Amino acid sequence: MPTSLKQLLPHILVIFGFIAVSLLFFNPVLSGKMLYQNDIKQYEGMAQQHRQFRAETGEETYWTNGAFGGMPTYQMGAYFPHDYMDKLDRAIRFLPRPADYLFLYFFSFYILMLVMRVPWKLGVLGALAFGFSAYLIIIIGVGHNSKAHAIGYFPLVLAGIIMTFQKRYLWGFLLTAVAMGLEIQANHYQMTYYLGFLVLILGIAYLVDAFKRKQLPHFFKAVGILVLAVLLGLATNATTLLSTAEYAKASIRGEKLLTPENPTESTTTDGLDFETITQWSYGITESFNLFIPKLFGSGRASDLGRDSAFYKKLINLQVPSEEANYYAQTTSLYWGDQPFVEDPPYIGVTVVLLGLLGLFLIKGRLRWWLIGGIVFSLVLSWGKNFEGVSRFFVDYVPLYNKFRAITSIQVILELLFPIAAVIGLHQFYNQREDSAVKTKKLFIAVGILGGLCLVFFLFGGSLFDLRSDAEGRMAIEQPEILNSIKADRLTILKSDSLRSLLLVLTLGGILWLSLKAKIKENIGIVLIGCIILFDLVGVDRRSVTEENFITERKYAQNFEPTPADKKILEDDGYFRVLDQYRGYNQSHAAYFFNSLNGYSAVRPQRMEDVYNLIASGNVGALNMLNVKYIIQDNKGAMYTQRNPYANGPAWFVNDIQYVPDYNAEYNALREINTKETVVIREKYKNEIGAQQLTKDSTAIIKVIKSEPNELVYESNNSKEGFAVFAEAYYEHGWKATIDGNPTEIYPVNYMLRGIKVPAGNHTIAFVFDPQVVKTGSTITLASSLLLVILVLGGLFYTWKESKKEEAA
Repeated sequence: MPTSLKQLLPHILVIFGFIAVSLLFFNPVLSGKMLYQNDIKQYEGMAQQHRQFRAETGEETYWTNGAFGGMPTYQMGAYFPHDYMDKLDRAIRFLPRPADYLFLYFFSFYILMLVMRVPWKLGVLGALAFGFSAYLIIIIGVGHNSKAHAIGYFPLVLAGIIMTFQKRYLWGFLLTAVAMGLEIQANHYQMTYYLGFLVLILGIAYLVDAFKRKQLPHFFKAVGILVLAVLLGLATNATTLLSTAEYAKASIRGEKLLTPENPTESTTTDGLDFETITQWSYGITESFNLFIPKLFGSGRASDLGRDSAFYKKLINLQVPSEEANYYAQTTSLYWGDQPFVEDPPYIGVTVVLLGLLGLFLIKGRLRWWLIGGIVFSLVLSWGKNFEGVSRFFVDYVPLYNKFRAITSIQVILELLFPIAAVIGLHQFYNQREDSAVKTKKLFIAVGILGGLCLVFFLFGGSLFDLRSDAEGRMAIEQPEILNSIKADRLTILKSDSLRSLLLVLTLGGILWLSLKAKIKENIGIVLIGCIILFDLVGVDRRSVTEENFITERKYAQNFEPTPADKKILEDDGYFRVLDQYRGYNQSHAAYFFNSLNGYSAVRPQRMEDVYNLIASGNVGALNMLNVKYIIQDNKGAMYTQRNPYANGPAWFVNDIQYVPDYNAEYNALREINTKETVVIREKYKNEIGAQQLTKDSTAIIKVIKSEPNELVYESNNSKEGFAVFAEAYYEHGWKATIDGNPTEIYPVNYMLRGIKVPAGNHTIAFVFDPQVVKTGSTITLASSLLLVILVLGGLFYTWKESKKEEAA
C-alpha cells in the first residue's frame, strides 16, 4: 500500500465512523421518519408561497405576499443564481437531516484538530465532545437549523486561520476562503458575528506572541493573506450579503422610523433595544449548569411522574389523578433567570474537567486565547446580570444591537472547552513534564470541579431558594404547591450533582492510573471517549429522543387546511387574512393565504408598527391592508369572520393629506378614512402636486393578474387620480408601469404604495425585479470561478513540489 494511502486510511475510516455515529444517534431517519422541529414548521408556512411558485413555474420569486403583508424572500430560502457554495455545502451535508448537522460538527472539528497537529485518535475524541455538546443538539431539536449550520463551520474557519499563522500560507488562504464562504452560506449572521469575536481574540493572542518573538512581519503577512481570503469567501456569497444588507434596513433590526413620544435611556432608533437584546440573559450562578445539567431545573416541561412531590401534593389536595398526572407532565422545573429554556446548555462535566486540566497544562498564546474566549463568552452571556459590560457592547460595539438572545454567545465556550480538552489531553500524554507536576494539576482540576459538585449535592437546598422571580405570587398564594415543586427541583439538583461528581472521580481516576502507567495511552483514550459519550449522549437524550421523530405523513398533517381555512379557500378573490386565533407571529395562515401573519426574526418594521395599530382596534389600518377574513377564537373554537369593509386590492382617493414626518403619517392613520384619504409625507408634495382630487363615482381598479413578483391591474377613471394599492411599500426592486411606461411609486399610509394615474382606461403593472440579485450574482460567479482556479492551482503547485521532493 502506498505511503500516502496508508496515511489517509485512518482519516477515511474516521469519516465513515462519523457517518455511522450520526446515523445511529438520529437512527429514525433510516426508516424515513423526520425530526419534528417547530421552527422549521413555522418557516415552511412562511416559505410555501414562493416554493409553490417555483414548483409551478420553474422560476424564482424574490417577493412573497404570503407573510407580513408582503416582504422579500431573501431570508426564506431563496435560490440565487451561481450559488456554488450552496452546492458544496450540500455535498458536505449529504446525510439525511438532522444527521447531516451532527456529521458537520464532527467533520469540521476533526479538520481543526488535524491542522492543530493533534493525533487523529484524540481528534476523534474532540469531535465527539464538540458534536454532542447538549446545546448543539438542543438547537437541532427545536429547529434552529441555520444556527446549527453556521456553528458547524466554526472549526473549519479557525482551521484555515491557524494554518495561515503556521506559515502554510497557500492552503491556509484557500481553506479560509472556502470555509468562510461556507460559513456565510449557512446564513446565520449572529453566529458568524460571534465567531468574529473569537477570531479577534485569537488575533490578539497571535499579535502579542509575535511581538514577544519579534515575528511581526510574519504576523502582518498572515493577516494580509487572511483578509484577502475572507473577502474572497464573502464575495462567493455576494448576492446573499448584499440582499440581506439591503433588506435589513427595512426590518425590525434596522433603523426605527417612529420616534417615541417619551424616549428613555434604553430607547434606540437603530437596532433592538436593550431590554429585547437582554431578555434572555444567563444567570451568573446558572453558569454552573454547564457541568451539572439540571442544576437549575429542566426545560419548558418535565414529566415528573407519580413519585414526585408535586404529584403527591396535588393528590393530597384531592386533585383527580388524571389531572394531577397532566400537571406533573407539563409543569416546568426551570427556575433560572431566563424566561424559559428548551433545556439547559451542558458542555459535559467530563469535557469541562479535561478542559480545565488543559488550561493548566497548555502554555503560551493558545492558553490565553482559550481563557480569553471562554471568559469573554461567559461574561457577555450574562447580559443584564452583568449590565455594565452589556450596555457598553450594545451602545458602542458595531452591530451588537442587531441581535437578541445573547445567551447564544456561549457557543464560543462550547467550542473552546473541547479544544482545550483535546490539546490538554495531548499534552497530558506527551508533554515532557514531571509526573508529579501533572499529578498536582490533575488533583487541582478534580478538586475544583468535584468540590463544586459535592457542595451542590450537600448544600444545594441551603444555597438556593429554588424558585424563579416569576413565582413570587405563587409563594404567597399557593406556598404548599410551590414547596412541592421546590422539593422536586432539589431532588434533580442533587441527582445531577451526584452524577457529575461520580463522572469527575471516574475520569480523574483513569487519568491518574494513566500517569502511574497502570493504563496504556490507547486504552486510556478509549475509556475517556466512552465516558465522554456516556456523559453527553445521556444528557442529549433528555432533549431529543425517538419520540421527537414522526412520519412524513403525520408531519404533513400540520399543513392540512382547517374548516376555517377551507371556508376562506372557497373565495378565489385577491385579499388578505389575519389569523388572530393562533397569533401574529404564527405562519399557519401564510401557508394558504396572503396574510398579515408570519414567523420571522427579521419581519418588516412598517408591518410591525401598523400591526400595533390593528391590535389596538384600528379598523382603518385593517381595511387598507385588504384584510377580508379574520380567523378568530370563540371560547376556544376557531371560526372565520368576514370583514365587509376591506378597501379591496386598490382604490382611488378623494383627498391627499400631507404630513411632515413618519410619526405624523403613522398617527394620521388613527383618524382618516383610508378609503377616501391618503397620507403622504411632504417630501413628495412637489412631485405629486397639492391639488385636491375628485374621483369619478364609477372609477375602479381591479386585479387581473396576481403572482408574488407581479401584480397587474386595470383602472378606469374619467379624471386624473391618485391610486392606493394594498401592497407593502419596499423601495428596492419594485417597478411600476402604466400601459408599459414607467411611473413613480410613492410610499403612502406609512406602509402602502401609491401612484398617480392619468384619466382613462389603463393597465397598471408592478414587477419585482431586484437589481441587488443581478449585481450580487455577477460578483458571486466571478469570485467562485476565481476560487476554483486558485484551488486547482494550489493542487497543481503542491503536486509539482512533491515531485521535486521525490526527485531529490
